[in-house]
Amino acid sequence: MTDTELRTAQVDEHSIAYREAGRGAVLILLHGFLCDSRCWMRQLRGLSDQFRVVAWDAPGAGLSSDPPETFTTTDYARCLAGFLDEIAMTSAHVVGLSWGGILAQELYRVFPERVRGLVLADTYAGWKGSLPEPVWRERLETCLRDSTGPADALVAKLLPGMFTDGVPEEVREELGTIMSEFHPVGFRVMSRSCADMDTRDLLPRIDVPTLVLWGDDDRRSPLHIAKQLHTAIPNAELAVIPQAGHLSNMEQPDAFNAHVHRFCLERDAA
Repeated sequence: MTDTELRTAQVDEHSIAYREAGRGAVLILLHGFLCDSRCWMRQLRGLSDQFRVVAWDAPGAGLSSDPPETFTTTDYARCLAGFLDEIAMTSAHVVGLSWGGILAQELYRVFPERVRGLVLADTYAGWKGSLPEPVWRERLETCLRDSTGPADALVAKLLPGMFTDGVPEEVREELGTIMSEFHPVGFRVMSRSCADMDTRDLLPRIDVPTLVLWGDDDRRSPLHIAKQLHTAIPNAELAVIPQAGHLSNMEQPDAFNAHVHRFCLERDAA
């Protein structure tokens, strides 16, 4: 199976689309809001030489079905565990970017046996756990309001903050296309998920190998949040990618892949 092919898994009432490439130790890739598995194409290609790499479209994103508006982060974690069952993954290295990193933490909270290692990239301890209350409340209100508006206005507002000023135009346009195809329900549900979560109580109890991986010019989740996670998680490693913004995996894929490749292989060897 190539990284351009889509498959579908049925998890309870959810139809889950996903992409898969490679064989070997398992990596599961969790995207952020306004994104889907297409944001991981460079990882599906670049990491499939030694890993079985799977990128899902979360419920409410890409070609997956929408969840109910009441869906919580814990509901997503249970759906993800069911998805892992459907594709015969007992446990995996979990790579979560932005909202996907929040989900990765919740998966560990609810199903720690499913997580061999964590890569938390450009993410948060939940918005509530990492941002001042006025900031996360305003961010949530803006997202909920923008979810009902035209896609081009949403992309124009949010796309500039996803990368550094030096990102190649083709990468910017690629993400703009993906964002323009967002699911209004999924965007609202994931925004509430980000805002409702505060994982600060969990971080000191994470006892699997953890890599905190960050773009040095992340404007949505600044570097001080990476340092918060790195300090709170026992024995975590911090790696900073130069000339990268919030979607460091798209902007600097070679550096991103090299860190994930090394980290996961070292932990498997240990």
